[in-house]
Amino acid sequence: MSNIILITGGSRGLGRSAALHLAERGHDVVITYRAQKADADAVVAEVESKGRKAVALALDVSDSHTFAEFANTLRSVLANHWQRETFDGLLNNAGMALHEPFVSTTEAQFDAVIDAHVKGPYFLTQQLLGLIADGGAILNVSSGLARFSMAGTSVYGAAKGAVEVLTRYLATELAERRIRVNVIAPGAIATDFGNGRVRDNPETNAYVASITALGRPGQPDEIGSAMAMLLSEEARWINGERIEASGGMRL
Repeated sequence: MSNIILITGGSRGLGRSAALHLAERGHDVVITYRAQKADADAVVAEVESKGRKAVALALDVSDSHTFAEFANTLRSVLANHWQRETFDGLLNNAGMALHEPFVSTTEAQFDAVIDAHVKGPYFLTQQLLGLIADGGAILNVSSGLARFSMAGTSVYGAAKGAVEVLTRYLATELAERRIRVNVIAPGAIATDFGNGRVRDNPETNAYVASITALGRPGQPDEIGSAMAMLLSEEARWINGERIEASGGMRL
């Protein structure tokens, strides 16, 4: 029986890459998207071309009031597509970027980032616990910005620091069900995240290269493959850990 992995924000970027790498490892996936249904459907088609099952569901991770309804929808999808009551892994990947100096960050901006990156994963994971199989895996997503500081990212970095602390607590409290919980912290990756700052801005790209030991920004597949590994059996004895995948930024 194939494992089923739920990926929030799976229609593009790191989530898309993780879905495809998981499919290559023989896993089925459920991906969520907030607005880009066409992109999500394209990912489903790519996964199916690899011989695996996939379903795309709408979800706004910043709106915790919708999580109970989402859990009911997911329960029906599992029954109808897999004849199962549980899934095996959760990748809390969806989020939003904010580049704003501390002195001008508004309360609304603060709330939006915290809702997407802290409150959302916290209460979505709580809501889905009854559907996660014993012995399953949860992977949260942090950032190198929780370890080092860059001007303009105070809220984002603080939110990701909270995710790292939360990961250790979940690993402790879910251990009785043998659910392992880890967090991956990508460095600067060349995607469309944050309006493509790393991918499309030559100055940003050059700066990232200058502070990274391997001399360049990362690529989505370099994170997606690591995510897939951490959600797979190869990582069954890794628990409560922070794994940074940054190419050696600011060593």
